[in-house]
Amino acid sequence: MKLAFPSLSRRRVIGALATSAFHRTTLAAEPIPLGPNVSLKGRRPFPADNPWNRDISRDPVDPNSDAIVASIGLDKRLHPDFGTVWQGAPSGIPYVVVDSRQPRVPVTFEYPDESDPGPYPIPPDAPIEGGPSAKGDRHVLVIERDTWRLYETFSSYPQNGGKSWKAGSGAVFDLNSNKLRPAGWTSADAAGLPIFPGLVRYDEVMEQQAIHHALRFTVTRSRRAYVPPATHFASRNTDANLPPMGMRVRLKASVDISKFPPPAQVILTALKRYGMMVADNGGDWFLSGAPDPRWNVEQIATLKRIRGRDFEVVRMAGIVTR
Repeated sequence: MKLAFPSLSRRRVIGALATSAFHRTTLAAEPIPLGPNVSLKGRRPFPADNPWNRDISRDPVDPNSDAIVASIGLDKRLHPDFGTVWQGAPSGIPYVVVDSRQPRVPVTFEYPDESDPGPYPIPPDAPIEGGPSAKGDRHVLVIERDTWRLYETFSSYPQNGGKSWKAGSGAVFDLNSNKLRPAGWTSADAAGLPIFPGLVRYDEVMEQQAIHHALRFTVTRSRRAYVPPATHFASRNTDANLPPMGMRVRLKASVDISKFPPPAQVILTALKRYGMMVADNGGDWFLSGAPDPRWNVEQIATLKRIRGRDFEVVRMAGIVTR
């Protein structure tokens, strides 16, 4: 499949104008369509000064960066945890966009004390991570376009044909606000963070040809600690050389990405400028994204050329350990 990307020289010009142009096009963006994994037409969740949207390319390196990166794995490869289809189900974490007419349905939570109560505007046929028969995290992500709110659930199971749902936990985020979860609260993710804003999405990579926010990744072993904007930890290990939830890493400026295919360059450029945050326990250096049948999996797989040693930890402040 031939990809319609601008030439490298034109890309440099685009990059130089990216910030101002992005805000202009965001304000005048086309209406967001409805349905699973649709394009947001350039609209970005959360205000421009939100931590997810902050350029951290010039932030200082954390003093313990080398030890933390080594604990995750210096030679382990960046793993794009998304694509087209894997084991018969869409590969990645799906989402669906609805409007304010979508009926709200009750949701019963296993952990109600740290969940935002329903009802949630979840369609009866909402896409579930891993498919309807999945045994994994079974995330469901719903963006209500008209109110610009995000509804996310974990371990999600429809009841009575989707007239109600059962879930492990759930969270609602106002995408116009910088408000965090209460301290110590989880969300639909271990770190208490929203999932959707951290996904690699086809529309940004292939339509916008730029990602203007941080991404989401997982590690096998995390620390009993979190750093804002995270609000929750998911480990008993107090080793200071392990990554806390919410920790942000970035791809080192010295890493040459010029020989990667253009879609991979878009993702790697974002990892240099905005980095990625530890959001959950899972595979080491697993980078989250949304499924799409149009992904060129061979091009996305080139991200595996990047190893742990190519990252550095952005200096952390406000670490919470209890």
